[in-house]
Amino acid sequence: MPFQEIIVREYRPNDAAALAQIYYNTIHQINIQHYTKVQVNAWAPETSLEPSGWVTKFERTNPLVAMIGEVIVGFAEFESNGHIDCFYCHHQYIGCGVGSALMESIDEKAVQRGIKRIFAEVSITARPFFEKQGFTVVEEQTISLRGVQFINYKMEKHLA
Repeated sequence: MPFQEIIVREYRPNDAAALAQIYYNTIHQINIQHYTKVQVNAWAPETSLEPSGWVTKFERTNPLVAMIGEVIVGFAEFESNGHIDCFYCHHQYIGCGVGSALMESIDEKAVQRGIKRIFAEVSITARPFFEKQGFTVVEEQTISLRGVQFINYKMEKHLA
């Protein structure tokens, strides 16, 4: 795919459906490489496609939204304590710089807010990306979601 400019902007209320779709599709089409069908179904059940469940969350977390042209291609939630919650790139735009653009915006926001450490719970699939972005593994952990066990990683990055 040829280079296209990626713009990162603040969340808008009408983004919820597109972000829900990215969340669901990325987990079911990308994370399936490292997790079982049972795990991805627990992580992103069909109900996660309902935008109404996301609207309240997004109003609270105000995610960063990555765009190429008029297409939403990713999003990330960056909390005031330095925690990165949802960080998802559109499954058709993996490897196109979307994640890097989102992470650059997070780094800029962290510096503006005086945050010295950013951290996240990262999937097996996303770990190499986060490592390339300067994160290190603090701990491998097994979590339970809807009664299903998952491995993920607590990762962090210290900012200058």
